[in-house]
Amino acid sequence: MAERGRPREFDEEEVLDVAMRLFWEHGFDGTSMSELTEAMGINRRSVYAAFGNKEALFTAALERYLAGPGAFVAKARAQPTAREVAEAFLRGSVEAFTSSDRPSGCMAVQSALTCSDASAAVRSDLAARRMAGVDAFRERFDRAQLDGDLPADVDTRALASYVVALSYGFSVQANSGVGREVLSRTVEFVLSTWPSA
Repeated sequence: MAERGRPREFDEEEVLDVAMRLFWEHGFDGTSMSELTEAMGINRRSVYAAFGNKEALFTAALERYLAGPGAFVAKARAQPTAREVAEAFLRGSVEAFTSSDRPSGCMAVQSALTCSDASAAVRSDLAARRMAGVDAFRERFDRAQLDGDLPADVDTRALASYVVALSYGFSVQANSGVGREVLSRTVEFVLSTWPSA
């Protein structure tokens, strides 16, 4: 057993990247601790010492995803107009979900949709995060409405839900093999129907 205070013999960011990819590809329930420890190259005791249980490791991997491949979401919300927010978010979704150098789809969508009852806490956490994402877009669209960038009669909650639902749909489609070109045409159609101020 490692002495307290002794530096870890692995790179935490590297092993989190490995865990992130496994959870992203196979889901929370579909990824076993044995698969995780083998792929990360560390033993179970080291995983528990560094991250806690499997749920805590998943949460750490998810945070890594949101700060890395999923970082386009926060960047999109910072765009100057509501239309640019939607465009950056949807184009970012298509690019991220169809990238050839990583698993397809969105880790936050794909990894826990079909969790067992034993994994309800993970499923609930992801559902809460997804709802918080809708709320963040609604708040951004509320500001756009106050700025005169969106018509006053636009239901900003419905618009936020619509844009986020499109992204989730892109995730499922990308995971099913639908390519970037097809999804990009959908983005073009959505933008062509965007409400103008």
